[in-house]
Order: sequence, then C-alpha cells, then structure tokens
Amino acid sequence: MKKTSQQNSQIWYMLLWFGGITILTVIDQLTKHLAVKYLKETSGIILIPDVLEFQYVENRGMAFGLLQGRQILFLILCVAFCAGILYLYARIPKTGYYAPLSIIGGILFSGALGNFIDRAFYGYVTDFIYFSLIDFPVFNIADSAISVGVVCMILFYHRYLSSENKQVEKSE
Repeated sequence: MKKTSQQNSQIWYMLLWFGGITILTVIDQLTKHLAVKYLKETSGIILIPDVLEFQYVENRGMAFGLLQGRQILFLILCVAFCAGILYLYARIPKTGYYAPLSIIGGILFSGALGNFIDRAFYGYVTDFIYFSLIDFPVFNIADSAISVGVVCMILFYHRYLSSENKQVEKSE
C-alpha cells in the first residue's frame, strides 16, 4: 500500500516533535552531568561578576525549592503531566495553525522529562544556573524549558485561542 503525502507529512511532524524533545532532554542531561563533574564540591564559577554564576545545587523540592522531599508526589505529577501532553499532542490537528501549540507542548514535555529523569535516578534535581543580580533561585535547562513553555502557552492562548473564542461568540 502506498503512503499519501498527508501520511508522510504526519510522520515528519511526529519525527520532528519527538526529535526536538530528545535534543532538549539530551542538552538538559548533558549540562547537568557537566555541573556535577565540574561544580560539585566547589564554590561555583562566576561568569559575570554580580550577575551570573554556575553553582551546584541538589534540589529535592519543586520550583524554587518548594515542597522539599516529596519525590514520589513529583514523579506521579510528572507522569500525569507528560501523559496529558501526549494525549493533547495526539488530539490536536497536525496543521500549521496548531504547529506552535505542538512546539510548546514539546518544550514543556522535554522540561518535565529532564527533571523526571533526575528525580527517578538520583532522588533530586541538579540545578546550576544562578542569577545573582536578582538573587533568583538556582535552576537548570529543564526548568528554563518549562518556564519558556508556560510563557509561550500564555502568549499563544492570547494570540490565537482567545481571538478564536471571540469569533465564535460574535457569530452566535
């Protein structure tokens, strides 16, 4: 049986989505490995004095160190979150209009997966990026992916979905 061009484009769409998740997750895990190798048991590395540093931190909580020591809860929530993203990915149309939503979902999935791997294998998340200028909590690439994904989701909602809802309301 011959594949249609629509089937081929859906295969490419899926390969790109999972490929992006894989690349972001590998970058996250690699940078965490480097943090353990070069930062653990040091006072850190100052990149820009009084602005940006690399410091090794083992975070046993969630964002900003909240809910310390609840690893099982975090693992369960992460599995549920990733399952929800996979469910939504399977349900949304694979068209250009929804491509940003798919990309955002992939970024969020990657961030959750990166921290899930740490929690599952080590019992904590390795954090290492510290903005000393504003005394922001130490974070990592996965945390950045989640934060960027959430901001993009809010922007996407306001740009596309809220205007779509307004159009539906006007036509009723």
